Amino acid sequence: MTTASAPTAPVIAPDRLFDTYLFDLDGTVYLGDELLPGARSLLTHLTEQGRRTIFLSNNPTKDPGQYVEKLTRLGVPVREDDVVNTVVSMVAWLRRTHPGKTVFPIAEAPLIAALDAAGIPRSEDPREVDVVIASYDRAFDYRKLQIAFDAIWRHRRAILVTTNPDRYCPFPGGAGEPDAAAVVAAIEASTGTTCVANAGKPDRIMIDTVLERLGVDAGGCVMVGDRLYTDIRMATNAGMASALVLTGETDAAMLAGAPPSDRPTYVLDRIDRLVPGLVEG
Repeated sequence: MTTASAPTAPVIAPDRLFDTYLFDLDGTVYLGDELLPGARSLLTHLTEQGRRTIFLSNNPTKDPGQYVEKLTRLGVPVREDDVVNTVVSMVAWLRRTHPGKTVFPIAEAPLIAALDAAGIPRSEDPREVDVVIASYDRAFDYRKLQIAFDAIWRHRRAILVTTNPDRYCPFPGGAGEPDAAAVVAAIEASTGTTCVANAGKPDRIMIDTVLERLGVDAGGCVMVGDRLYTDIRMATNAGMASALVLTGETDAAMLAGAPPSDRPTYVLDRIDRLVPGLVEG
């Protein structure tokens, strides 16, 4: 008796270099505390070729410095300007579109510290709050829900936004815990409002933050990641080339069933196939 083998996806590699490379991190550049095969050689080669590399993450519980520390420890030295996570994109969006407005962040220390550093006013008085930020917050409780409820529903003055749309944060071994979408859902259910902005993948706020920071056009960039509905969809939304690496969440069966919005330009079995001729065979 024979068993059917798992489907495989054909490798579709780029035949050109891009000016700017945007990388997801976990599942793309590293897995846990180890670089994925080819990541170090690829990133070293791009640096030697004078190509700009930026690292993106939907995780708002870390600041860019923590990513710099991890990547440097793994043998990929980077600067804080090379990292854009939802802490960075949320602060940039607030400064660009809601200057001077008072926020109530349901969030952990990195976002709160970044808001303070940017001079964005915070308040827990619902009569003063213009923007409720729902984020990944492991100290979320009924008191915070009540403040959000009062600011949005009772006083009819605040809007609801989020750092990222993730329903849960995965842990190694298949475990996980509720993420920012759970906080958003609680506020939406109690107030009847709708979240009006998301600073994480796949929405445009994160990619616009990167393009504005670098002063580049989407046509010269490629987004590299392992998730169809965040990394690849964001690139599609931005009119940007995308490369799916099959080293993380997405497998060949998931790719085969993906809708057009989640179809990548390139498909790679390992990340260093991103550069023509870097890998033999």
